[in-house]
Amino acid sequence: MAVWDVLEPEVAGQVVLAVGVEPHSAAAADVVRAAGRSGAAAVVFGPDRAGRASSVVRAAAAEADVAVLIRTAWVGWAQLVGMLRAGLTAAGYPADPQIAQVPLGDLDGLADAVSAMVGGAVTIEDLQSRVLAYSSTEGDVDEMRRRTILGRRVPASTVAALRETGFFRMLWGSGDVVRRPAEGDLPERLAIAATAGGEVLGTIWVAAAGRPLPPTAEDDLRAAARAAAPHLLHDRSRQARHGQAVQETARALLEGSGSAEALATCTALPVEGRCGVLEVRALPGTGQERLPDLAALECAAQGYRAVVVPVAGGVLVLLGDLTPEPQRAAAQMVRLSESLAGRLVPAVGAEVRIGVGEVGTDLHQAAESRRTAGLALRALLSRGASRRVARMGDVAETVAMLHIVDTLSEVSLPPELPVTRLAAYDAVHDGHLVDTLRAYLDHFGDVPAASGALGIHRNTFRYRMRRLREVCGIELDDPEARLLAQMQLRLMRVDADDR
Repeated sequence: MAVWDVLEPEVAGQVVLAVGVEPHSAAAADVVRAAGRSGAAAVVFGPDRAGRASSVVRAAAAEADVAVLIRTAWVGWAQLVGMLRAGLTAAGYPADPQIAQVPLGDLDGLADAVSAMVGGAVTIEDLQSRVLAYSSTEGDVDEMRRRTILGRRVPASTVAALRETGFFRMLWGSGDVVRRPAEGDLPERLAIAATAGGEVLGTIWVAAAGRPLPPTAEDDLRAAARAAAPHLLHDRSRQARHGQAVQETARALLEGSGSAEALATCTALPVEGRCGVLEVRALPGTGQERLPDLAALECAAQGYRAVVVPVAGGVLVLLGDLTPEPQRAAAQMVRLSESLAGRLVPAVGAEVRIGVGEVGTDLHQAAESRRTAGLALRALLSRGASRRVARMGDVAETVAMLHIVDTLSEVSLPPELPVTRLAAYDAVHDGHLVDTLRAYLDHFGDVPAASGALGIHRNTFRYRMRRLREVCGIELDDPEARLLAQMQLRLMRVDADDR
């Protein structure tokens, strides 16, 4: 859309506003012919008592193959511009030549184009109030805009206030421009949700920058929101493809078959500098699918460079650029893990366990850190304790026992061992004798403690002990018999966990 200027008649494909040209004058016909030669789509004249163009102008329009429109007296030029832009965009035409020239997915270019179109400072944000792009508008920049741009997201306190007042629900559900009046040092702001197929893709915010927003700003912003939808869809698709590529590159590195340099190329993680891995597992709950997003958000909130990789039942968190001193880096990882566990438990509605890997000297040691994180996590899960976070050194005895059990699982044991006979008896009679023997050994023969652990009366426990001796003939006074029974019981528990 362009205002007709005889000195700059290049208006190919545009709607020409013939401001100041009387629709019944000879000049009107000349404008129509010149617009036709320049390839304009239509010419709009100001109001006229007759409400229609003269026969001379109509003839010139037919000859030039240009549509001629007459603006009504009760609609000003500024309002008409917004209405035309909105109508053209709704019909599938670009809202503005500046937007039409923006390559698909170039959100920074889109923000600049919308800024020029609407007449204010623009930010384009996602549904988490993260800044996707902002205009390079000159003029006064208020403190809120400065903090938002520097942090690449709206300050948390502001987001919380907007959420509490229901502003986001109104913005996402209204389908129209929402105005926030000037308040204190904050200038007037307009906001609108960009949608496609009923889905909100993001929001466009416009703030007055050094001067009031023009009267046409709301109409211009409506048109801009329609034009922004394909850009946001393209950006979302591009981000999804990039995110998938990053995850697969990180997964390969953590499995020992990838390249640290390849991951550094597509992320903010440097090859040099200490790194570490957290392995997070959520016990069965209702919100496990939210783990990747929640983990990534917590890492970002605490200022860590991280890549989050989903795995069965949880996520791997690869942290890079940790502090150079190894002990301090390890402490960083433990603090983050404890904070992460505290955030995740109420969010996913289930308990969380986190194995903290050993700190690596650089990104090439990510696979080794992942291995130790996995060992620590496995120890936490096998102990059944309430502890949520551990390094391998914190659970060294359990890790060692799991190694031994793994080795013994490859050994063929005689079929007539006492524990084997007990398990066969329980399978038929449901006598709970295996659990009774495990409790007895775990509590060093302390009947009150063992019966309490099983939740049964002491006399019931003593009866079961007499019965299990009759069934399997175990000699509990024999140290070797006790040790062998403990190992078999451990093997049975590991087999059950694997299933």
